[in-house]
Amino acid sequence: MQLLLNQLVYFGFLQALFLLGIYAFSEKNRRNMNGYLIFLIVVLIVGLSGRVLSATEIFGSNRRFITISEFANLLFGSTVYLFTKSSLLNKRFSYKELVHYIPAVIYSSLISVIFILPSNEEIRDRFKDGGLFEHVITFIGFALIFNIAYWIASFRIFLRFREELGNELSYVVKTKFFRNFLIAIGICLAFWVIVYFVSMFGFEKLEINARNYIWTSIALIILFITYYTMKEPELFKVTEHISPKKYIQSKLSTRDLDKLKVKLDQLMEEKKPYLNRNLMKADLAEMLGVNNPEVARLLNERIGMNFFEYVNYHRIKEFVELAKTDRAKNLTFFGLAQEAGFNSKTTFNKSFKKLMGTSPREYFARELN
Repeated sequence: MQLLLNQLVYFGFLQALFLLGIYAFSEKNRRNMNGYLIFLIVVLIVGLSGRVLSATEIFGSNRRFITISEFANLLFGSTVYLFTKSSLLNKRFSYKELVHYIPAVIYSSLISVIFILPSNEEIRDRFKDGGLFEHVITFIGFALIFNIAYWIASFRIFLRFREELGNELSYVVKTKFFRNFLIAIGICLAFWVIVYFVSMFGFEKLEINARNYIWTSIALIILFITYYTMKEPELFKVTEHISPKKYIQSKLSTRDLDKLKVKLDQLMEEKKPYLNRNLMKADLAEMLGVNNPEVARLLNERIGMNFFEYVNYHRIKEFVELAKTDRAKNLTFFGLAQEAGFNSKTTFNKSFKKLMGTSPREYFARELN
């Protein structure tokens, strides 16, 4: 069993290095990918490094250098929080967010001073008089509280997101990922809490065995991210940011954009222009009484989609509603898609899978069950 757990940890570690290599050597992936996700992978690599170094005994008998894995402790929770916030609330990087990493810098500095820089004799003396154990318990206890607090904050963002947008089709895949992602992290933290209290009560052998599951859970989180990176790469991409120079002709104020967003919502709800299979951006602009660049600005800044994504999103919503009616009994999926405004089977299937994370047939088979 121990060999299996070790192999899983090594595999997770190598997977994380592989993902990091993809982002490091591919400018396109690096530019489009959420930066917090990349940094989270770095944090997980640092966290697993202690276990990998311990098993390979690179440092020989001087095992205290394995403490470098503790540098990841306070980076973990804050990065999970910032990744969740940026993804679900569409918040782009701001230097103000770096304040969340100040405790991690202080924590890592103290780890270096107390556990890495002292001589071997000092470490042995503190181990004998119990001072080293007290330091370990204090540091890990603080890290646990810190990470649990950030996990709760992340989960609150997820719950708010699901309540406000969870029923929106374009967020089904994202909601599923973050639900599973935060549950997995919660399980990891639960194991960590168990190990912490077991070690406090002196059950050393049990604590050593339980600690293996912390490393395993971290490896599983890496594999989980790898799976979704391959299955749903669009999930981790940042929303395209269009330079304000492109809107130089737009004189709309922030308040004007808010009003225009309300008008657009009403238009799509009441007149359903997306049912027109040949709808163009110019047509929508004319209905709203604005020009093309202003429509592009509205969709980018208030909705986070381009024109075709937005129109196909509404067509998918229409398709799902039509599929629930008696009329669907006499039409194929593509027939319903045409009724919803699609004029291409390929575009329909691609748009549906991108928004829903599955094919139309699989989606409705699951819904009926």
